[in-house]
Amino acid sequence: MKPAATVPKPEAISSRLTEGYRPLAGTSDEMIGADGLIRPAWRPLMDQLDRLPAAEIDARFARADRHLRDAGVYYRAYGDSGSDTREWPLAHVPLVIAEAEWNTIAAGLAQRADLLEEVIADIYGKNTLVSEGLLPPQLVAASPEYLRPMVGYPPHDHYLHFLAFDLGRGPDDRWWVLGDRTQAPSGAGFALENRVATGRALPDLPVTMNVHRLAGFFRDLRNALFELADRANGGGVALLTPGQRNETYFEHAYIARYLGLTLLEGADLTIVDGRVMVRTVGGPRPISVLWRRLDAAFLDPLELNPESRIGTPGLADAVRRNAAAIVNAIGSGILETRALLAFLPGICARLTGAPLALPHTATWWCGQEAARDFVVKRLDRMILGPAYATAPPFDDNRTSVLPAELDAAGRERLLAQLSAVGGQYAAQESVTLSTMPFYVDGRLEPRPVTLRAFAMRTGSGWKIMPGGFARVGATSDTSAIGMQAGGRAADVWIVGDGVPVEQVTLLPADDDVRDAKLVTALPSRAADNLFWIGRYIERAEGITRILRAYHGRLAENPANPVLPDIGVALHEVGVDESQPIPAALLWSIDAAFNSAGRIRDRFSVDGWLALADLSKTAHRFAGQVSAGDDAAAAMTVLLRKVAGFAGLAHENMYQAAGWRFLEIGRHLERSLEMCRLTASFAAPDASAEMLDLLVEVGDSVMTRRSRYKVNSGRLATIELLALDEANPRSILFQLAELKTQVALIPGRDARGTSNPAARETLRLYTQLAIAEPKDVLPDFLSGMVEAIAGLSDLIDATYFR
Repeated sequence: MKPAATVPKPEAISSRLTEGYRPLAGTSDEMIGADGLIRPAWRPLMDQLDRLPAAEIDARFARADRHLRDAGVYYRAYGDSGSDTREWPLAHVPLVIAEAEWNTIAAGLAQRADLLEEVIADIYGKNTLVSEGLLPPQLVAASPEYLRPMVGYPPHDHYLHFLAFDLGRGPDDRWWVLGDRTQAPSGAGFALENRVATGRALPDLPVTMNVHRLAGFFRDLRNALFELADRANGGGVALLTPGQRNETYFEHAYIARYLGLTLLEGADLTIVDGRVMVRTVGGPRPISVLWRRLDAAFLDPLELNPESRIGTPGLADAVRRNAAAIVNAIGSGILETRALLAFLPGICARLTGAPLALPHTATWWCGQEAARDFVVKRLDRMILGPAYATAPPFDDNRTSVLPAELDAAGRERLLAQLSAVGGQYAAQESVTLSTMPFYVDGRLEPRPVTLRAFAMRTGSGWKIMPGGFARVGATSDTSAIGMQAGGRAADVWIVGDGVPVEQVTLLPADDDVRDAKLVTALPSRAADNLFWIGRYIERAEGITRILRAYHGRLAENPANPVLPDIGVALHEVGVDESQPIPAALLWSIDAAFNSAGRIRDRFSVDGWLALADLSKTAHRFAGQVSAGDDAAAAMTVLLRKVAGFAGLAHENMYQAAGWRFLEIGRHLERSLEMCRLTASFAAPDASAEMLDLLVEVGDSVMTRRSRYKVNSGRLATIELLALDEANPRSILFQLAELKTQVALIPGRDARGTSNPAARETLRLYTQLAIAEPKDVLPDFLSGMVEAIAGLSDLIDATYFR
């Protein structure tokens, strides 16, 4: 064992980076203690940064940002005009906390987690807290998160399994709880990405500073979820997401992939004979544990929120029958009620005989006359907000207000609101948050900070993540600390006390042969999206090839007689050739990108970045290129990027059912494209130039030169692009691949008979394989187009619906 590291003594502010750093008046600072000295836990970090030239610090922090961009880490920001994705804003300097201090915090959070479990069990059970006067009945009954269909039905195991707590350090240097997150806590995945990115900038410090690793927490979390599944009905474990429009969807996909969980949406689930099942391409498969990341009311439109379009009808009833465990239980969002904080100290004393080890901000519920009068007398020291998740807004549609900042008229309106609907509001003492160093323009500035900590239930009790996710203010204003308000995220380092921390990973030990009940079958929604990614990308490639041929000829001779025929072919697929970068091309590329976004857990980072690059390049060209040579050159660039993505998918993607559906989509779309083009450009009266155009668009120029005479005619062209099974651009090649791939995916009935999609693929392949070039006329090809489109519908009905 390594000798225990000596803990450095507090030192004065003397380094280049910190010499101008001063805590704000009346606040605590995470780096500078009350004695005005750098806290011992921070000294190694500051010493390391102080030894680096400013240019090197900038380069290291840029390396962290580049990792986040390359990994595709983002969050979704909402505004008046809708929402858009933003790059993850990392605050490069981590929040450092000494292990001894963290242990005190962790013990307080574990006590709080146990208390919250008892509270929710009572609210949905015996209701002794209400009957004994510890909770006002109207506070519970009026809460939109009090879900009456779940009253009286205890969960299979516990109500709470995974929690988050927002913490802040007050001016007295103590940590306070700012809020409990029990509904669908977010941020754990971002905490992990923050750690990886910060490690790119400061690779040696986590080891030399003895920083606790996060992998052990996630390993135990994964084990706890699968053990919960074993105690339920032995089915799979899945993470349930609202979908890609959610602000933290990246995290959902990231955590699911990291822990080996299946990422599902409400439409992926169905209730069969009282059991919760996943719709997969091989039929329904059971699920035992759903780690939900959407609000409980949206889980079931039949019994909860009838407006929900992201839930599963019948799920609430299945959960009441203990058909599946929900993490956290349906209805646990009531614990996030801000006004509940006013009563937790008394409840804690009654249930445990002890005070809260980790206090929270003093809170008063304005639905009680005495509390409301107390708040009115001390308005200037309060901040008012909704008692529940929502409440009638204050002036300017604000959901919270500082009365001290109001003018006389605003104060009167506030008092009238409290008098009329006081029960909708809670008041809290105004919080002065601590600050931490934020690196900007080569120096450190103090910025307000909050910490989100995470807790999970294990067989031996609650385990607290040794770290978390810090929010750092964009300015010194505490109102700009949230991500939606421009705040930044920082890693959290828990620094060991000298004993080397355990070097934990998620890799199993050699003797770990426990059967993890993963749902390995491909969900139908994922297969559907992969199928359409293949179709959209192939459609984009086909459009790009025709456009390159069009603009190349336009540049050579604007009066070229084949240009109108190319325009007709483009119109048939909805493309306006007068636009150098047509809207239909951008739509196809963006549709592939959006479909990939719906299955981020199944998509490689390289594949995602390739699609993102393709989309950005196409949109950039749309505002820059002109018709002719310029557009033809742009098409060549786009073709290379399309080919790059196709190569990544073919070479790097695991060739199971998901890859097969991607390939099926590509080959089906290419067969449709080649049927249409051959019918248009190789009609019986086609000119030699039209035949040359078809061979060029079919990317078979070199093949024709090696196999046929230079002036080969129409029948040779049809043989090459329709009937040559060795040509990867021919129609027959596409049907052969479709036949092979469809036969390898699930879909046989109980008698072992192939499904209708497989039979139709075989029929189409055989019909074309026995055809002679002279038989492949426009009417024949039009019939093939109709039949292949019907095959797409059969695949949809067989596997996706």
